[in-house]
Amino acid sequence: MNDSVDVIIVGGGMVGAALAAALGRQGLRVALVEADEAPAPIDDDRFDLRVSSLNLASQQLLESVGAWALIPAARRCPFRHIHAWDIEGHGETRFSAESIGLEDFGSFVENRVIRQALWACLEAMPNVECLCNASPINQIGGHERVLLELDNGRLLGASLLVGADGANSRVRERAGIQADVTDYHQRALIINVETTLPQQDVSWQRFTPEGPQAMLPLPGHHASLVWYGDPERVRAREAMDDETLKATIEREFPSRLGGLERVLGRASFPIKRQHARHYTASRVVLVGDAAHVVHPLAGQGLNLGLQDVITLGERLAYAHDHGKDLGGLAAIGRYALERRPQTLAMMAATETFHRVFTGGNGLRKAGAAGLALAERLPQAKQWMIRRALGI
Repeated sequence: MNDSVDVIIVGGGMVGAALAAALGRQGLRVALVEADEAPAPIDDDRFDLRVSSLNLASQQLLESVGAWALIPAARRCPFRHIHAWDIEGHGETRFSAESIGLEDFGSFVENRVIRQALWACLEAMPNVECLCNASPINQIGGHERVLLELDNGRLLGASLLVGADGANSRVRERAGIQADVTDYHQRALIINVETTLPQQDVSWQRFTPEGPQAMLPLPGHHASLVWYGDPERVRAREAMDDETLKATIEREFPSRLGGLERVLGRASFPIKRQHARHYTASRVVLVGDAAHVVHPLAGQGLNLGLQDVITLGERLAYAHDHGKDLGGLAAIGRYALERRPQTLAMMAATETFHRVFTGGNGLRKAGAAGLALAERLPQAKQWMIRRALGI
C-alpha cells in the first residue's frame, strides 16, 4: 500500500515550495518532501547573506499563491535602474524601468524570507502535505505510477515525481539523467554591509579583468556586495577581519558605493555552470537548479527556476482540468520543449559576458564596445529588459 497523491515534489527550497503552492492552488494533491525542518518564522531584523533578484514574472507568481503579501515591505527593496560598465571606461549602459512604462524592475529579497512566506502559504493548503526530515531512499518508475520510498518508512505513489532538490539532485541521478558541468575557476564573495548612503533604487555592476563587482541594494542603509575573482584571492579577502575587508572594499570598489559603516557578514561559493541533458524521464521532471545552474552575474538563477514553476504549473493544471495524465509526454514533454531553449539562451548570454570581460584585452574592448552600442539602441535595450523580466 502507498500514500497516493497527484504529484510528489522532492526539495522544499524556494522553487520546490513555489511549485507545491502553485499546484495546491489548482486543487492538485501534492506531497512535498524536504530533508530539513520547516523554516521557522523570522523574528529578527538582520539581513541574511543569501539574496535574490525577483523579476516581475517571479513577483506575479508569488502574488498568485499568496506569498508576496506575506513578505513585509521592510524586507524587500524595489530597484528601478540598472547600470553596467567596464573598469577601463570604454563602455557602459543604463536601463530604466520608466523607459518601458514600469514602476520598477522587481525587488531584492532575502532567500529565507521568500522561502518562509511560501511555506506559510503551504500550511494553509489541506491538499498539500509537507514531509519534513525525510529523504528518498528509492524511486521506482512505472508505466502508470511512480513510487517513492522515504527513510521514515512512508511509501508515496503519484503520477509524477518532480526533482527540485538542487544542483546535486538525487532525483536526477536516480532517473539516469546526466548533467554537463563547466567550472569557471572563480569564486563569488558575498558581503553584507551597512552603507553610509541611504537605500538606493539602482543595482550596478562593474566588469573587471578578474570578474564583476556588483552592488545589490537592500532596505535602509544596507546592501549586498558581490565580488567575483580568482579562488585564492577571494578566500584571502574572506579571511580578512571586518575592518581590513571594509577598507579593501572602499579602496577597490567604485567610488559611487560611498562609505561603509561596517561589514555585517561574508561568505563565498564556487562559480559553475551545469545543465541537465534532459529535463524529463519516465514520470520524472526537473525544475530549478536540478535542471540548470547558470553563472550568477545576471542574477537570473532563481528567476529561471520560478519560470520553470510557472510553465510546469500551467501544463499540469491544464492536464488536471482535462483529465489528462500528469506524467505523460503531453504535459511534461511540452514543458521541456518550452523551457530548454529559454534556459540555453540565458546560459549563452551569461557565458558570453563572462568570457568577454575576463578575456584578453581585445575581448574586453569588444565587450565594452558592445555595452556602448547597447546604450545607443533603445529598442534593443527594451527587448533585453523584457526578456530579463519574463514579460
